[in-house]
Amino acid sequence: MPSWKYSVQGLDPDKTALASGRDLKIKPKVAREICHHIKGMKLEDAKGFLADVIELKKPVPYYRYRGKTPHRKGLQGHDAGRFPEKAAHEILKILESVEANAEFKGLYADRLRIIHMAAHRGRVIRKYIPRAFGRASPYFNHMTHIEVAVEEY
Repeated sequence: MPSWKYSVQGLDPDKTALASGRDLKIKPKVAREICHHIKGMKLEDAKGFLADVIELKKPVPYYRYRGKTPHRKGLQGHDAGRFPEKAAHEILKILESVEANAEFKGLYADRLRIIHMAAHRGRVIRKYIPRAFGRASPYFNHMTHIEVAVEEY
């Protein structure tokens, strides 16, 4: 079993709680855009936003990986966005986990703010489909590590 560490250092253990999801089957680019958007939000607002993304009500604005990404209605100040339902569902589970960790430590759930949220590339499971004339086409499963830290304000 590997030992995982967090990329954020110097947090007050009495006011913060941590959670992580390792080897999630979501694309790192999509996870990066979601983490970039909800970092700094209150925990309840972030959970509501991800629920709206899953229900296709609000799009996630894309900052970096937006080549040929279509415009979406409802983006204030951004031009490109998408509805990454699978990644939003996985990140929502991590936010619920960090909320449970915070309540276990005695922090108030309605006073939590996301101070750190990061997506890191994990391993890639490489698979190949045999094709005609002795060729093969790759289809890879990309893994992602997500870590989140919340602080009581």
